[in-house]
Amino acid sequence: MTAPEKLPAERAEGPAPVPGSETLTDRAYARLEELIVTLQLRPGEVLSEAGLTKLLGIGRTPIREALQRLSMEGLVVILPRRGVLVSEINVRSQLELLRVRREVERLMARLSAVRCTRDERESFRELAEAMEGCAVENNDIEFMRLDKEFNLLVARTCRNEYARKTMGLLQGLARRFWYQHYKETLDLPRCARLHAAMAKSISEGDPDPAGEALDELIDYMESFTRNTLEAGAST
Repeated sequence: MTAPEKLPAERAEGPAPVPGSETLTDRAYARLEELIVTLQLRPGEVLSEAGLTKLLGIGRTPIREALQRLSMEGLVVILPRRGVLVSEINVRSQLELLRVRREVERLMARLSAVRCTRDERESFRELAEAMEGCAVENNDIEFMRLDKEFNLLVARTCRNEYARKTMGLLQGLARRFWYQHYKETLDLPRCARLHAAMAKSISEGDPDPAGEALDELIDYMESFTRNTLEAGAST
């Protein structure tokens, strides 16, 4: 299969971020997304702009704009004249989400394999080694940190803004589901090794193995999700 055309690094990178360019809306969004994903704001919990303003120390307009973004991602439900609800976690919906992730992330993995620079390949190699270490030590906290770093690296190195934005809409829901259920049914060493294999494949610059590694990872995530569904049915 013919590999996608490799983009010149200087064209693909795009403009560098402007230091200090983060807005109050960005800050409100990042903090609220973290609170929801880590279940500090629970599914079904009713939120108010006034309460969130007090909690975060940020004005109502940025809070309102952040909630609109979270609503687009499915993490909150805005009910006109009634308030805002943290969305429920639905296992069956998670399986549908994985169908989309498989197609988009396969593309991103393949593109990253041919578009990343030499330094970025080295970053993927280092992540692969670190994730293998997490598998050996069964270190969930370190793995979560590395997984986030890995996702950001893939998003940057695929150099496709449409794929990146699509994944941005899905990642919060995926991370929240994982955070809620990983201690129940996840085989962390296996999951870490599958991530490591994908990182290693990307570092080697061949799109076909990178895509295959992604498929193996999503196969496992589907199994993990179904196991969660079965565990819930048996309780």
